Order: sequence, then structure tokens, then C-alpha cells
Amino acid sequence: MLGVIAAFWGFTGICLLLGSAVWRLGSMALDMPLDSFDWYHWVALVLCLGFMGFAEGYRGFQQNFSPRTAARIRYLKGHVTPLRLLLAPLFCMGFFHAQRRRQIITICLSSGIVLLILLVRLLEQPWRGIVDAGVVLGLSWGLASLALFTLQALTRDVYDVSPETPDRPVGPSPVVRAGSAQK
Repeated sequence: MLGVIAAFWGFTGICLLLGSAVWRLGSMALDMPLDSFDWYHWVALVLCLGFMGFAEGYRGFQQNFSPRTAARIRYLKGHVTPLRLLLAPLFCMGFFHAQRRRQIITICLSSGIVLLILLVRLLEQPWRGIVDAGVVLGLSWGLASLALFTLQALTRDVYDVSPETPDRPVGPSPVVRAGSAQK
């Protein structure tokens, strides 16, 4: 039962974090003065949406963060401890009880995101709204992909993505079915 609670808290906590960013940045994106856009503002908006949709949404979330986070949510369900229960969202994102490489990547990526947030805050409209619109697209894509991958991880017998914990190898987990001999 504690494993289910921990998995739920891990998933919900991450969704609340990403959702709050979508909410806050979405209001900035909606404040863009579209009626005063010049042609280069429209080009910048299209390029930003395309880049952030691909780089953040598809490459960052759908191909990396979401499948691995779903694997860690699945792992947490069966390997709960008091600390993991309390800090489930941080565990699921890979801040602790992760392979050293994963922890370094997670900390560096999080630090870089905080730095970018501080820099984007210095931009004036419409440029801030343009950047924020791209980020909202990427984060929304990320929320949707996280929900889909978590559903798959928790409902399938085999979820072939490593949670990248110290006791699990990076890459696909070996699939062993009952009655089959390992070679």
C-alpha cells in the first residue's frame, strides 16, 4: 500500500511542478501583444514553437525524461522506503538513489533550467511571451507524455525502460518470463 501511495505522490508531485510552470508561463505567453507583431516576431514565434516542441517536448520529455521517470515511478511502487515516500517526486526525477551519471545530469539540467528562467525574466514583451509560448508547448507535451508512459509502466507486465537506479543497468531491462531459461 505504501508503494502505491509513493508512486502516486511521485507522479502527482511532478505533474504539479510542471503544471504550475505551464500555468504561470501560459499567462505571460497570453500577454503577448499580437496586434503589434511585426513579421520577424511571427517568424520568431513559429521558430520558437517548432524548436521547443521538438527539443523540449519530443527529445527532452518524450524520448528521455518521461519514459525514465515512469520507470522510476514503477520501481518506487515496489521499493518504497520512508525517505523515498517523503521525497517521491525528487526520487522519480533522479535526484537521489540514481546512478551517479544520472544524478549529475539531473542536477546540471535543473541548474541550467533555473539559470534560463532567470535570464528569460529579463526579456521584455513580446520576446518573453514568445519564449514562454515555446516553453509552455514543451512542458504541455511533457505532461502528456509523462501521463502516457506512467500509465504504460504501471499497467503492463513488462516495461522495458531502466529506472537507472544503482542496482539496475542503464538501457533496456532484461526480459525474463516464467518458465524460460536464461542464456
